[in-house]
Amino acid sequence: MLHGLAPVIGAHPTILVLGNMPSVLSLEHRQYYGNPRNAFWRICADIYGFEPDAPYPHRAAALAGHGVAVWDVLKSCRRIGSLDSAIEPASMVANDIGALLRDHPGIGRLVFNGKAAERNHRRLVVDAPDLPIVQLPSTSPAHTMAYAEKLRHWRDALG
Repeated sequence: MLHGLAPVIGAHPTILVLGNMPSVLSLEHRQYYGNPRNAFWRICADIYGFEPDAPYPHRAAALAGHGVAVWDVLKSCRRIGSLDSAIEPASMVANDIGALLRDHPGIGRLVFNGKAAERNHRRLVVDAPDLPIVQLPSTSPAHTMAYAEKLRHWRDALG
């Protein structure tokens, strides 16, 4: 069984970015979007003006300073490899997103990093406020949309 990461969250979050489950590399490094081919940090750096290859604590602090929190829909699951399609559906356990949102009532929007995150949130999370949602193209290298197009969608949602 794989277990996810704690949320990256500052004092006054306004947006919660939800992935599905950290990749193998992310879990090994104990860092969100730890695969260097994942475009998440590059996209956020382009939007918020920090170095995409800065040490992880600096990148996480930069997001928190802009009111962006990061977490995953899944708390735990069984999966071989990193692909969302490899997750065993019966093994999925959701994070307590409702509790996080109640603890941080300033969060006014949920942003999903890819279709699987949104789909599993709708299926598994039953105790959460009804907030506006935006489903964005996955920043995963497995999602082959051009970087400029991904950046445009993400900038529209986060900028």
